[in-house]
Amino acid sequence: MPVIARDIRYPGTPTCLEVVQDALAELWSDAPDVGPTDRMLFETALVEIVGNLVEHARRPDGHPVDVHMQIFVHPDRVEARMHDNGVPAPVDSGAAEMPDEYAEGGRGLALAAAVTDLAHVREDGGNTWTIVRHRSD
Repeated sequence: MPVIARDIRYPGTPTCLEVVQDALAELWSDAPDVGPTDRMLFETALVEIVGNLVEHARRPDGHPVDVHMQIFVHPDRVEARMHDNGVPAPVDSGAAEMPDEYAEGGRGLALAAAVTDLAHVREDGGNTWTIVRHRSD
């Protein structure tokens, strides 16, 4: 099976979430062999990360970031790489933990890390996030 890919460039505004979900719907129609569990968990992680970018990521001038996202379906995994042109993200994706049960936020990174391999690095004047879901079916 050849690698199936999507390339998305969009401002980090609330509409970005809709653009990503539309791209995923199109991607899944081109990759029907990706099982429903892997689709759901990958999409959950991706939407959590994009939601965080929309809510928190800003360029040095305070405006929303520009997001460049590449999504790939490989025979053994589904992967997304997102790069933004924002200030350094004040997070440690490796230390993401679920907050206590009464917290009103702070679950996004922990949830994404629980269902995918999640990585964040600062490079090329921005932040790069990578999520990988190893296919189970």
